[in-house]
Amino acid sequence: MDPKTSTTPRELYEERQVEWLAPWAVREADSGGRRFPEPEHPYRTCFQRDRDRIVHSTAFRRLDFKTQVFVPHEHDHFRTRLTHTVEVAQIARSLGRALRLNEDLIEAAALAHDLGHSPFGHGGEAALDELMAAHGGFEHNRQSLRVVDYLERPYPRFTGLNLTRAVRECIARHQTRYDAPVCEDFPPGLQAALEGQVVDLSDEIAYTSADLEDALAGEWIAVEQLGRLALWRQAWSAAEADCPDARAIHKRIRACKAVLAAMADDAIAATLANVRQFGIDSPDAARRAGGRAVTFSPALAPDVTQMQDFLLRNVYQRPAAARKEAEARKVIRELFEAYLGDPNLLPDRYQSRLATDGRHRVVCDYIAGMTDRFCEDQHAKVQGAGRRP
Repeated sequence: MDPKTSTTPRELYEERQVEWLAPWAVREADSGGRRFPEPEHPYRTCFQRDRDRIVHSTAFRRLDFKTQVFVPHEHDHFRTRLTHTVEVAQIARSLGRALRLNEDLIEAAALAHDLGHSPFGHGGEAALDELMAAHGGFEHNRQSLRVVDYLERPYPRFTGLNLTRAVRECIARHQTRYDAPVCEDFPPGLQAALEGQVVDLSDEIAYTSADLEDALAGEWIAVEQLGRLALWRQAWSAAEADCPDARAIHKRIRACKAVLAAMADDAIAATLANVRQFGIDSPDAARRAGGRAVTFSPALAPDVTQMQDFLLRNVYQRPAAARKEAEARKVIRELFEAYLGDPNLLPDRYQSRLATDGRHRVVCDYIAGMTDRFCEDQHAKVQGAGRRP
């Protein structure tokens, strides 16, 4: 602390940050505050505190055993939902720095974006949505907000993590090719702040390049299949120019990284062009713009879509993946029905919420929070109990 001015390290950081941030970046003063007021921290900003609360949450730790594409830890080298989340945060901070956005807000939103994901990836999400069709449905963005607002309970004075409104809005408005924004708590018709939009596009960059790399490493697809993809041809040329004498495996890895780099570089240039086109000169102007400003360029966007369509057909919908998804849906459905039929099977902390939240929502919350392996273990447990005479 400066003895002359009594300025805290946090205040000094925020003053210097304002000198760096672009006019369209969200400042800490724009955070929207917390539902439950708390004193400021002497050396951590409000968004840094949000990040720390997310990292220390139970839901964040569970991501390590939730499916990204490959079953968690079935193989040693493939992404889990947790490592995917870390990659999104890394990419998003890099883009945010290039665009002079608030990196702390970006990091908090990125680390929280998948907290509400169910076990077994999007197949598990679809199963829960079907089971909850008459009871409000299930969508993992909405569930992520429910996790940070309600389900996590580390504090004695309030439920949830008491995150700032700015971080909560980024979570609620998360939007990618496979995700639709959920905005019941926020005014409809507005865009996310640019920091939130950066997280959204970084999610696409992360899973497109990483799922490609994992699918090649797992021999679900072969390099020979990729020759007709424009983005891969560009990336392979970059890899060959960078390391012409490298072994095939190293060229393959470098090409996957070049896919990521091509998308990131394009996103930065396209976003700056969009900011100028929309006349964005403040965070509010970004929210009220006629469309999303953080995008790929019109030149690259079709190539990214072509790559994602290829992954959809050849990786996400391949027969082995379809079989695992069918098994996952069966496990979740049978476990859901077991808990619904006998709520005494639920832990006490969930049973205590039955009267206020309703049986279906409580069961949904419990299953959505499970890791893949815990869900399978609980399914075996209730099925075993049901077979006893």
